[in-house]
Amino acid sequence: MSRFNTRTTRPTATSPVTTTGEHTATYEGATGYLRDSKSELFLLAVSNLVATDTFYETGAARDDRYRQLVRELAILDPAWTAGLLAWLRTEGNMRTAALVGAAEFVHARLNTSANAAVIPGPINVGIAPYSNRQVIDSVLQRADEPGEMIGYWTTHYGRRLPKPLKRGIADAAQRLYNERALLKYDTDSKGYRVGDVLELVHAAPAPDKAWQGDLFKHAIDRRHNRDETIPARLTTIRARDELTRVPVEDRRALLTTGPDRLAAAGMTWEALAGWLQGPLDAAAWEAVIPSMGLMALARNLRNFDEAGVSDAAAATVAARLADPDEVRRSRMLPFRFWAAYKAAPSLRWAHALEQALGHSLANVPALTGRTLILVDRSPSMFPGYHFSTETTSDITLAEQAAVFGAALALRATNPTLVEFGWTSQEIQVPKGGSALRLVERFGRIDGTDIPSAVKKHLDGHDRVVIVTDEQTQRGWLPSNGASLRGGMPATRIDDLIPTSVQVYMWNMAGYRPGATPAGSRNRHTLGGLSDSAFRLIPLLEAGRDASWPWETATA
Repeated sequence: MSRFNTRTTRPTATSPVTTTGEHTATYEGATGYLRDSKSELFLLAVSNLVATDTFYETGAARDDRYRQLVRELAILDPAWTAGLLAWLRTEGNMRTAALVGAAEFVHARLNTSANAAVIPGPINVGIAPYSNRQVIDSVLQRADEPGEMIGYWTTHYGRRLPKPLKRGIADAAQRLYNERALLKYDTDSKGYRVGDVLELVHAAPAPDKAWQGDLFKHAIDRRHNRDETIPARLTTIRARDELTRVPVEDRRALLTTGPDRLAAAGMTWEALAGWLQGPLDAAAWEAVIPSMGLMALARNLRNFDEAGVSDAAAATVAARLADPDEVRRSRMLPFRFWAAYKAAPSLRWAHALEQALGHSLANVPALTGRTLILVDRSPSMFPGYHFSTETTSDITLAEQAAVFGAALALRATNPTLVEFGWTSQEIQVPKGGSALRLVERFGRIDGTDIPSAVKKHLDGHDRVVIVTDEQTQRGWLPSNGASLRGGMPATRIDDLIPTSVQVYMWNMAGYRPGATPAGSRNRHTLGGLSDSAFRLIPLLEAGRDASWPWETATA
């Protein structure tokens, strides 16, 4: 009788998120598993919107845990931590966590004897940040972020800016500061304006940008209210200045007779309302839509409908939402498109938002064979963990989990999609269906009982994907309802799911205790609010070890 060379035989692959073998308790009192520091930091970093409370953790406690982990690993493994931070701000799409992490990285290294001018490498990221200076530069990707970095540093560590911080910010200023950035972000609401940043870090213009010297001087003059003539090379700023001199009563006429003037002046939709000194009507929106970014378009779909923008203008917006390159450049998290769909009153945006959502989930694999997908709908996935989308709706972890579950199901060859709490039920997945419509079919179910859901629905599946916050009761993935319903006793994962079946725990919240051991034997934990880490699943399915998303997988 063959014991090892069977039809289900496959190489055992390891995943990067691993548990240490030490036990703890979940927030619901179940047996929990501690992860190593890198795994804990990764899962927290990819789900942490700074200063945001979660169901089980306050924002302050969460942020303290994040900072402590970054400081620890900045010393123990600076190359790994530098790679995480650079990836987190780019492919990971987590802006504030990356910025905070970079500041804490530099502070920790400057305050220990382990500090070195150069971080040992190599690390495989698009920009290899080997020094403290380069770590700072790598996470500053938008023109308001140099000021944000200084604001964070001075709030936590005082007015003195260390040299690596200054140089990293100065490098970013050369890359990011242009005329449109100055017009958009240099406002009185900022504690550190562009001129302040330039003076504090002693930034010099880039050698290949002759106009940038004029821009830097103008930004400093503007900050100190010096009435200097705008240099001739700053054509966009000069055009904006000319628009401010147009009498208020004549401005709306320019919406139809001079829209090119608005674009040439770098007029944003936020600035347009102030310039008009009144609400944005259809003509105003149609004049500014061509120059709006994708995030701004998605946020304002309801406003477009309420203002009555034309079908032609709506078609322009829809075409950009459906453009994969636009979605990629926008770095928008998938739930943003679900939020836009919820907020928009008109169905004319639905198809474009469906396409945009699909593009934002490009790394979700098309799984072959039979796949059981369990989506957590318990209370901890709903209240107390809302992400402001600056629309009329907040998006809970439960909705984000449903987005991932729906995308996996629609791309899988033979999926079984299940929502669970104390009870569970299958959600039918139509061939070629809409992810947005499928998300609408999910409900809310009290409690958390994964064993019963597994026992009820597992039937010869090749893999199980569980999208959850991992906070459970009564043993491995136990039942909140066990005491009420005589549920399953404490059970090991291998008693529920054969070791030949791949199990992927997709962690949505980044809490410290995990619900399962992970890192080997077809048991893997991944996570995040973006689709980036989904790319590891095909590697693991092929029997290849999967390294961190910013590193090259090993054979």
